[in-house]
Amino acid sequence: QVQLVESGGGLVSTGGSLTLSCEASVSAFETYGMAWYRQVSGHQRELVAFIRSDGSMTYGDFVKGRFTMSRDNAKNTATLKMDNLQPEDTAVYYCRASRHIATWWGPGTQVTVSS
Repeated sequence: QVQLVESGGGLVSTGGSLTLSCEASVSAFETYGMAWYRQVSGHQRELVAFIRSDGSMTYGDFVKGRFTMSRDNAKNTATLKMDNLQPEDTAVYYCRASRHIATWWGPGTQVTVSS
């Protein structure tokens, strides 16, 4: 069973920055794809960033260079650094781990950007 714990959410002003972290309780963390999704109440969950086991990455179109995802395989951690945050970035951010056809989700962390 994979357990994911997110941290780093909170309240920030427009233009500010936050860094989210996701720690995974797994062995062979380097074999997992790791992703961040976000969800606004009443809307579908959308991909923010995905980093594969080979280090290649995909970002959501709305990111536009503002966010950077990374992973530290020695610490079983995936990180999302978010800069120039806007009110429309307000959402619950979820960490997801995947390997083969299996996926696991963290409980989510709230990010609120005040205007």
